[in-house]
Amino acid sequence: MNYIGSVLRNYCMKCHKFYDAEYVFSQDGIPKCSCQGIIKPDVVLYEEGLDNNIVNGAINAIEKADLLIVAGTSLTVYPASGLIYYFKGKNLVLINRDATQFDNRADLVINCELGRTWGGL
Repeated sequence: MNYIGSVLRNYCMKCHKFYDAEYVFSQDGIPKCSCQGIIKPDVVLYEEGLDNNIVNGAINAIEKADLLIVAGTSLTVYPASGLIYYFKGKNLVLINRDATQFDNRADLVINCELGRTWGGL
């Protein structure tokens, strides 16, 4: 299963009805569903749990990868900090504004704000 979250898709936490971004952006304050449930983006927010199938899929892909690019994370928060241990490939690239605890394991480290990095490459 390939699943990528998006802030352009939003759903009611109570009845699971989907709403587009235009609806959400047009609301004042916290967007509410017709059932009065809170509408949230279809992404994993900080401190929310991850689906085990998605985590296992990520681990499987990382284990098989020859190149892993990790961008925009300090690698101090689980699960991102733990997933890097599954990489056995040849080329690890870390892109982050600040140094990380894994910089010494990387083949290439770019210390720059992510938005500026992509525009400069």
